[in-house]
This record gives sequence, C-alpha cells and structure tokens, in this order.
Amino acid sequence: MYKTLAKVNKFLLPSFTKQGLDIAKAKKWQKMIIAYRYYITIKSLD
Repeated sequence: MYKTLAKVNKFLLPSFTKQGLDIAKAKKWQKMIIAYRYYITIKSLD
C-alpha cells in the first residue's frame, strides 16, 4: 500500500528540493507536505 502511495505522491505532490526551497523558510503547509512525503517514503521502504 505504501509503495503505491509513494509513486502517486511522486507525480501529484510538488518536490520542494528540486525547487531549492530552504526548510527553515518553508511555510506551514509546505512543511506538512514534506513531512507527509517523508513518512510515506520511510514506510514504503520497510
């Protein structure tokens, strides 16, 4: 299930690292997206 979510996230959600976003200056909603993508990625690797 998590592997599928990770693939969907890759196409639907923006990649802030490619945009050069500084995490310290990120808005709250951007941090939430980063945390969500991180959680899904870690779970898909297990």
